[in-house]
Amino acid sequence: MLAELAIANAAFGVIKETIANGGDIMAAGQHIFKFFDSKSELSKKANSSGSDSEAFFALEQIKQHEKALQELFIYQGRAGLWDDWLAFQAEAKRKRDAAAKAEVLAQIKRKEALWAWINGGLIIISVLTGVIIIAAVIWFIATKGQI
Repeated sequence: MLAELAIANAAFGVIKETIANGGDIMAAGQHIFKFFDSKSELSKKANSSGSDSEAFFALEQIKQHEKALQELFIYQGRAGLWDDWLAFQAEAKRKRDAAAKAEVLAQIKRKEALWAWINGGLIIISVLTGVIIIAAVIWFIATKGQI
């Protein structure tokens, strides 16, 4: 959890430094992605670990940095850039969720196919065993005359 926070803080520092040195918000694009990727990972870990004070304060710090980034987007970027960024993030999340769902469905289909092959093999073995037993009984009756 601390690693994600460190990455987010470093990315935020680079973004602020880029803007302070006269660059625009788009010059720090790679670091913006690092910041929000770290935020996402931190949120996932915080939600999975339950109620941890370290996670709470890390997320609080991320929220403050995100508010500062919003102000940078609004004042240093073009009009509507923050709204476009939020729409981009929402679409990217939908795509990631769809890809994750597709992967889970693919795993389920692979398991179902495997079980279908196993069941088919067991059915074939059972049928062959039954045929062999019936053939053996018929052979025994034919050669010995009775059971």
